[in-house]
Amino acid sequence: MYKILEVEELSEGVKSFIIDAPLVARKCEAGQFIILRIDENGERIPLTIADYSREKGTIQLIFQEVGATTRKLGQLNAGDALLDVAGPLGKATEIENFGVVVCIGGGIGVAPVYPIARAYKNAGNKVISIIGARNSDLLIMEKEMRSVSDELHITTDDGSAGRKGLVVDPLKDMIATDQKIDRVMAIGPMVMMRGVAEVTRSHEIHTLVSLNPIMVDGTGMCGGCRCSVGGETKFACVDGPEFDGHKVDFNGLMARARMYQTEERQCKGYGACHK
Repeated sequence: MYKILEVEELSEGVKSFIIDAPLVARKCEAGQFIILRIDENGERIPLTIADYSREKGTIQLIFQEVGATTRKLGQLNAGDALLDVAGPLGKATEIENFGVVVCIGGGIGVAPVYPIARAYKNAGNKVISIIGARNSDLLIMEKEMRSVSDELHITTDDGSAGRKGLVVDPLKDMIATDQKIDRVMAIGPMVMMRGVAEVTRSHEIHTLVSLNPIMVDGTGMCGGCRCSVGGETKFACVDGPEFDGHKVDFNGLMARARMYQTEERQCKGYGACHK
């Protein structure tokens, strides 16, 4: 059992858990994820590791209450425990001194971007970060992102915080003013990552996106997380989760993400999903 040590509500429907998981904390690196199961009747869901402390033996998980399992997860409190936390899984982010790196986080995607931006900064890169949300109430981890960024740009759909617009807008401005950019890392909704990749494609700026499609076992055996990258089938859990954004078939991924909408609606009370 993996004990929940701290629970914090970062914004409406977005929770942060500090989990006692010393073996995971000892090995995990920026960009990796875990798969958890709340109880023996629960489904397995992937969550990116938002932070970790090797000294304390803890990991931080940040999630949004969207589906049946994340809503059930959000009802847990400090002192409760999870049945399974498997990880770290996936390939860690390639960290080198590339020069100027733009880290973009949309919505809940800010959480997994944070440890990556910190690692880039610690490797000597100039880190320019862009974070965005629908409104100021849904904006998360501004303080943390500012602490690891040479520049931080904030956008909201309604203009209630930072600049009104999308996260791609500051990126477009940087490119238009000939800002040197050696690498872009984008994590967030599929449509956002696709938009970032389209902006950088014609300028041949190496762009990485982190894919979190349907996953089950997390070891490449089930094939549930298959995705098309450069015309080849890849498994996000073992080949990723990060891929070249210019090669990802986002249309196929978004279609797969809609596969279980009917079942999710049927499980709104999540009782039927966990009998």
